[in-house]
Amino acid sequence: MEGDKALYDLLDKLAIPYEYHEHPPVPTVEEAVRYWGDIDAAKCKNLFLRNHKGNRHYLVIIEHTHALAIHDLEKMLRQGKLSLASEKRLQKYLGLRPGSVSPFGLIHDEEHHVHLFLDENLKNYDRISFHPNVNTATLVISFSDFLRFLDHLGNSYEFLKLY
Repeated sequence: MEGDKALYDLLDKLAIPYEYHEHPPVPTVEEAVRYWGDIDAAKCKNLFLRNHKGNRHYLVIIEHTHALAIHDLEKMLRQGKLSLASEKRLQKYLGLRPGSVSPFGLIHDEEHHVHLFLDENLKNYDRISFHPNVNTATLVISFSDFLRFLDHLGNSYEFLKLY
């Protein structure tokens, strides 16, 4: 299986079952859609953002067919303009490369620096899917196990209407 061994080890330790779906490299949601046909789960778009000062970082997770209302998020946060974080920041905080952004990368955020914003509508799904920290596969886990995974890691998160 391709992906982050530390991630699989943690999922096993937490007794979180998962489905593994291998596919060619897909750095964007638009490309990934071609390989998601048989996956019965929420498919997500993951955006790693920073505030204008560069001292706060956010992982935004929305259902893949929706667009983020970034200006609404900026107003709510009062952090100034948000922008995509650089490749260097993505590596530093999540241990990931561009095209592989995933909340599973939070296993590398030992300081719990990154805050998550989750689309409120994701609560409507029984199962959810993400890259296993590489863009050559998709993992599917139950939504309740995903929340258990986040709680174990200790990063702060909240649900919002994001579009």
